[in-house]
Amino acid sequence: MSNETTQAKGLSALFARRYHLSPRGAKCFTRAVAWSGLSYLANMTPVLILAMAAIDLARPLETGGAYAIEPWKYFLAFLASIVALIITQKRRYRTAFCDTYEESSRKRIAIAERLRRLPLSFFGKRDLADLTTVIMSDAEGSEHALAHALPQLWGALAFAVLAAVALAACNWIMALACLWVAPAALAVVFASRSLQRRWGRKMNAGKLESASAIQELIDCAPDIRACNRQELVSERLHATFANVERLQGSYELAASVALTSARALLQLGIATTLLAGVALLSSGGINLPTFLLFALVATRVYDPLTELFMNILEVFAVEVSNDRLAAIEEHPVAGGSTDFAPAGFDLRFEDVRFSYDGGRTVLDGLSFTARQGQVTALVGPSGSGKTTASRLAARLWDAQGGTITLGGVDVSQVDPEALLGSFSVVFQDVMLFSGTIRDNIRLGRQGATDEEVEAAARAAQCSDFLERLPQGLDTEVAEGGATLSGGERQRLSIARALLKDAPVILLDEATASLDPESETRVQQALAELTAGKTVIMVAHRMRTVLNADHVVVIDGGRAVEEGSPSELLSRDALFARLCRIQGVAR
Repeated sequence: MSNETTQAKGLSALFARRYHLSPRGAKCFTRAVAWSGLSYLANMTPVLILAMAAIDLARPLETGGAYAIEPWKYFLAFLASIVALIITQKRRYRTAFCDTYEESSRKRIAIAERLRRLPLSFFGKRDLADLTTVIMSDAEGSEHALAHALPQLWGALAFAVLAAVALAACNWIMALACLWVAPAALAVVFASRSLQRRWGRKMNAGKLESASAIQELIDCAPDIRACNRQELVSERLHATFANVERLQGSYELAASVALTSARALLQLGIATTLLAGVALLSSGGINLPTFLLFALVATRVYDPLTELFMNILEVFAVEVSNDRLAAIEEHPVAGGSTDFAPAGFDLRFEDVRFSYDGGRTVLDGLSFTARQGQVTALVGPSGSGKTTASRLAARLWDAQGGTITLGGVDVSQVDPEALLGSFSVVFQDVMLFSGTIRDNIRLGRQGATDEEVEAAARAAQCSDFLERLPQGLDTEVAEGGATLSGGERQRLSIARALLKDAPVILLDEATASLDPESETRVQQALAELTAGKTVIMVAHRMRTVLNADHVVVIDGGRAVEEGSPSELLSRDALFARLCRIQGVAR
């Protein structure tokens, strides 16, 4: 393997680590840097040709001889430089934009895949506006830096190093007079980094506040109108927008001051080059051609350096965005074994403890067993941990103490996707996706036939409202199911779970939005379709619980009562009291 190939691979690996690139993206980025550097060199060739022509014209003045310049050679060299400029700019565009945008597309997909595999504890710490801003705005900023700033930055840096070496080889004193301003200007740019990061964080926080205010306005529009508080909300929105505008102005001012100062320093280089050149020329330290060479180079060498500083500032601008993207990319996923072969489907909680984000303890030593072939109801006061227990069972969250086993297998050691293949879940808050009702039900089992979808809809008692819809199961629903009532959405969610036909069923207030008649019919359908399965039912309505095989009463994060409904009623404890409060008796 050649030394050049080894160096190229090492550079690609460096870029891959530094900018979180795929191996293919790192190779493309390395090519983009190379072509960017070559394009800067091509931009300098006309000046070099002009300098060589000036040297040829100046030589007779020193020697007293005749002019020996051949114009056609310089004309051909100029044409060659134009061709080189076109080729390098075209390749630079191709590698810096087309290839890096493809890499950006891969990164967006990778972020989506990462989000899919993250535990719900991650989402519990980030609101929707925050995550939307990361996926859309922050990813776009990182994409722009990857395509526009970084290749040009590294290309300009490579050009600057080559130019410094070449000029030093000609005359180190003149090279120092020409390029001393570069590190000074670079120091000014880097001195502004901490200030830009501070203002960048403030600006990002302001944008998040603005996005949250907009989302709150959309989500709470009915309540805002009902309370006649439109004017107050409008004032709050205007205040957040004004704050973002002020922060944006302060941030851009910091960046512009740094860039303007760096440019001013670079312009001093022309003066010091001419002054040093005149001094050396008068003392015989250099000849006239060398002076002309440095004088012409000084007029163009600072343009790539200015672009270098601009790109550095742009990279500084997206550092906060990159940090937020890295928080997703580096957050540990909920992993585990994909080989899941439980011995049956008894679900056992043993001394399970859990709290959200280290706050109030929700479960404090919860222990019970939900047996296969039985309906186990979890009841108790609000906030006692019933819903939390059901979500821990499916490993939507991970317990912080104790063990949860399904068929003797610790669920914390099983890959969540492999585990969820054994669960059908119906939550209290139903989410429907834009598309047809048929497609929403088919989410329960991809590849299900139309007949199977229709059977699940009938079993979930959807037939009555489907008949009223213009196209039945093929009716389009808005995102979130806004065009359907709460009860209708919940029945569709039940149909989705029934279609999946998993051995474990979690029902979290699954019939809470149904009228008594529909609830009775759905309970009948569930009774037929849950035979032989493990069913955990979270409910507040005691009327629903009375048909369960086993009841676990949770209070303070612990199981304080267990038994059949009739046994618990006879004990006249918490369960019986909850039943009396709701006027339920057997």
